[in-house]
This record gives sequence, C-alpha cells and structure tokens, in this order.
Amino acid sequence: MQEARMGASLLRLFFHDCFVNGCDGSVLLDDTSSFIGEKNAAPNRNSARGFNVVDDIKSAVEIVCPGVVSCADILALSARDSVTILGGPYWDVKLGRRDARTASQAAANNNIPSPSSNWNQLISRFSAHGLSPRDLVALSGGHTIGQARCTTFRARIYNESNIDSSFARTRQRNCPRATGSGDNNLAPLDIHTPTYFDNSYFKNLIDGRGLFHSDQQLFTGGGSTDSIVRGYSNNPRSFRSDFAAAMIKMGDISPLTGTKGEIRKYCRRVN
Repeated sequence: MQEARMGASLLRLFFHDCFVNGCDGSVLLDDTSSFIGEKNAAPNRNSARGFNVVDDIKSAVEIVCPGVVSCADILALSARDSVTILGGPYWDVKLGRRDARTASQAAANNNIPSPSSNWNQLISRFSAHGLSPRDLVALSGGHTIGQARCTTFRARIYNESNIDSSFARTRQRNCPRATGSGDNNLAPLDIHTPTYFDNSYFKNLIDGRGLFHSDQQLFTGGGSTDSIVRGYSNNPRSFRSDFAAAMIKMGDISPLTGTKGEIRKYCRRVN
C-alpha cells in the first residue's frame, strides 16, 4: 500500500509540475527571499508528496553522473517508473529537460485543475496546454491509484445526486459533513483496485463512483466524453496505449532546453 501511495504521489507531482509553466522541476523548489514557490499553493499544500524520494534519486544520480540529469527529467522518469511498477504501461521518456531557476505559487493556484472543476473548466485547462479531450480522459485514469483527502471530495459525497448512494455512504463513514472534521482522512480514488494501475477507474465512473466532482464530470450519461470512458472501461489495452501517449505529450509542455534554465545540483534550490 505504501509503495502504491508513493507511486501515485510521484505521478501527481509530475502532472503538477508540467501544468505550471511547463515540465521544468519548478514544483520541487523551496521558497526563497526572491520568490514564493509552488509547494504551498492550494493544489499542493498538505497533499504534494514525494520530495524526499526525488532528493534521494538526485543524490544517487549526482554521485555517478554529476551535473547531467535534471530534476525535471527525474520527475518524468519517476512518474513513468511508478506507473510501470504498479502494473501500468511503459513508455520511452523524452530526456533533455533543464530546470527552472524560479517558481510561481500564483501560476500553480491558477493552472492546476481542482477536484471541484466542471467539464468546461477541465477542457479549458487541458486545451491551454495542447491536450485534447481524449488526453484529459486518459490522464484522469491516473486516478486508478492513490488516495485523496476528505476535504477534496466532501461536497460531492454529501451534496451531489449523480453518485451511487452506497458509495456515498461508504465514503461518508470516514469523512464527516462538518468542515474541519476529518479533513485529512484519506479515501482511495479507485474503490476496487487502489494499489494497481488498471482501468477500474472508468468502470467506477459509469457506476457513479467517481470520488471527485471533476472525475464524474467525464461521464454524465450524456456528455461528449462518455464514449471515451466507455471505451476505456471495455478495452484496457486502449487505455494503456492512450495513457502512455498522453504522458509523452504532457511531458512535452514547454520544457527548458539548450541554454535555458540549469541542471540543479539539489532539486530544492537553484545552483
């Protein structure tokens, strides 16, 4: 279970990096006197994990290959390896990204889709990065692993009607209605196989068992992405293939290359 949680966290960390000024390792930077970093932005505060794992990987790489492998590339590779280890697809990761010398808490707050996002907001955020509706659905399938805090899904399990009633009751047992009560209690994003990367997430959506409001927006019984969800629920090979392709596409978002940025020696701070 712990391995699956960390794998999901590393996948999420890469997503949160790429959606903020590109895949440049900026999410890893600590705050400094000259900028406020992304770690305490609303989408990351009290939930982003894996920084110590990235630090350990970077330290090991620097011993054998100093000044060559960027923190941004380490994030991309660790996301791929996490998915593969947990039963998901393998893909060739493009390398050569360089690391940002600054970060932006404001951009993190504005650019990363929230669990309360509606369909139009999701489409807009992904489209802004060159990602299609199919990419959106495929990448959302990453929610087949990992856990979420009560505060991110409380409104859905108490207030929404397009939710399986038994599923809602199950989640309510560990997520009280009152704000501030059990906010950090965890629940699996995939009720069936939360530690294995498969297509159960899409079957859950069809059954009204998406944990986030944003998850269930992908399947509403009449929406334009319903057919994609049904396709992935019936054809796991199609999902695996499209997920890998979408991860490569996401990894291409505005990378720093050539003389831009730097290769950080320590991922938490600039050189």
